[in-house]
Amino acid sequence: MKRAEVVLVPIPAMGHIVALVEVAKLLVQRDDRLSTTVFIMHPTLDPSTTKYTQILAASTLPDRMQVINLPNLESIKPETKGRNWLTSLVKGQKSHVREYVSRIRNQSELNPDSPRIAGFIFDTFATGMKDVPNEFGVPWYVFSASGAAFIGSMLHLTALHDEQGVDLTELKNSEDELGIPCFAHPIPAKLLPSMVFEKESQTTFLEHARILTEARGDGGDLLSGEFNNYTDIMEWLDDQPPLSVMFLCFGSWGSFKEKQVREIAIALEHSGHRFLWSLRKPSQNGKAKSPSDYENFQSILPEAVEIKMDYRKDFYGDNEIIVSSEDILKAIKSVMEEDSEVRKKVKEMSRISEKNVGGRRIFILFIRSSS
Repeated sequence: MKRAEVVLVPIPAMGHIVALVEVAKLLVQRDDRLSTTVFIMHPTLDPSTTKYTQILAASTLPDRMQVINLPNLESIKPETKGRNWLTSLVKGQKSHVREYVSRIRNQSELNPDSPRIAGFIFDTFATGMKDVPNEFGVPWYVFSASGAAFIGSMLHLTALHDEQGVDLTELKNSEDELGIPCFAHPIPAKLLPSMVFEKESQTTFLEHARILTEARGDGGDLLSGEFNNYTDIMEWLDDQPPLSVMFLCFGSWGSFKEKQVREIAIALEHSGHRFLWSLRKPSQNGKAKSPSDYENFQSILPEAVEIKMDYRKDFYGDNEIIVSSEDILKAIKSVMEEDSEVRKKVKEMSRISEKNVGGRRIFILFIRSSS
């Protein structure tokens, strides 16, 4: 079994290091295929953080997890570099991270049992190292120790500056209230982070916010066909009448052989309803294609319909009960009929989820299998 290595890079401040160290622990505890490496930059922000890193280095870490202290860059300190010291530190440590990651990759190439580099997780303010994962051809993600509201405010302030030409420094002594979409209520503009009000630090703040949009999240690679497919799906959904689309998804283990796929396809065709189908390739030989072009769509399932309670699939063998197209068609009708109870429940869930997903309403259908 090939293992994967995830590299995590926090900024050298207590709350940020602790948060990403805990993330690294969770990753190796959740999946025994994963290994994690946490890089600690030096110098740290304050003596208490330095003490924590020393304790961390001496502590017993979970299997498949390591913490690497990067060289101490004595020439880069908060008191000598001012408000841009962190940018200088990240830039100065980039070559050291690249060197260590090269070793991991080389070891993986020499030893099949060694983990391969799968991706990077950067602290919000360590994204200046994004060139390193780009060079190795692996995705990178962002972890915010400050929470989603802070990220949302960063993006909103950047939009005000870049798109509307707002001079954020003028808000320093403003008595106006500022509406930020990720906050429940407007806040006094003068209570924004002080770094926003000074030109030098503001430049760094906005730069980090812009870089966040480059992170590789669920939307996929902007240069890949997957992202283009995702965009096509969203555009297609927007063109459909409200409450008119079914979504079929069978989970991470939900691949089917050709016979079962055919039964589902027949039911969908006979139903006459619009649908999206997330269809995985079968785990064994014989590729099956969905009648829908939208194969990679992912979503959260708010409602389900029981089709067959005695359905069972043996993931490690060939024994599989086939659910007929007739049974599937009955379930589709129970979802899509105007007066059905299921439709009423899904409609209510759609109202709730609509607030979070921008108004696209989708009906859900999937087969519940016995374990």
